[in-house]
Amino acid sequence: MSFHEIRFPARLSRGSLGGPERRTEIVTLANGHEERNTPWAHSRRRYDAGVGMRSLDDVAELLAFFEARGGRLHGFRWKDWADFTSGVPSEGVRFDDQVIGTGDGMRTVFPLAKTYRSGAETYARPITKPVEGSVRVGLSDDELQETVHYTVDPATGAVVFAVAPEPGAVVQAGFAFDVPVRFDTDFIQVSVETFNAGEVPDVPVIEVRA
Repeated sequence: MSFHEIRFPARLSRGSLGGPERRTEIVTLANGHEERNTPWAHSRRRYDAGVGMRSLDDVAELLAFFEARGGRLHGFRWKDWADFTSGVPSEGVRFDDQVIGTGDGMRTVFPLAKTYRSGAETYARPITKPVEGSVRVGLSDDELQETVHYTVDPATGAVVFAVAPEPGAVVQAGFAFDVPVRFDTDFIQVSVETFNAGEVPDVPVIEVRA
């Protein structure tokens, strides 16, 4: 997949609509009960980039970004203003926001992930596009220093330790992140007259696996 490590203008995505999508297959049995299953291990997010347009200057910026990505050809980063940090947004990023693994004395690479909890159920979402410079890492409640104890690949979300964490050591991380997406259309239709009247273009954006 061709992916450009550039973020869609965050000020334009701030007013966008969107969120996670699941695919559930439901079969209704003869007795009225249902069997439910899903072919997706992970949710997929959709957004509408057109909602954030406030002026013709915004539209011009959108068109430039769209043309530079070749429409649906190249993926890019997207800031989901409803879900962009490892913890509670109001508290900022903390090194112990998430547990991303346990040391075994040999493993040095730990991918970032965010776990969503509700009741007894959890869902671990892979994070592949952390914001560069935002990742904080700890071992068993002790924060470590980037470039000294570990490095982070902002293009994949992999945390690489200089020395493998000891067996049983809890690997923790906090981070801000983007969503890897692409445009879900090769055509953007804009009318200056209707835009000035309050009508914005429909610009669908969809998450990609990166």
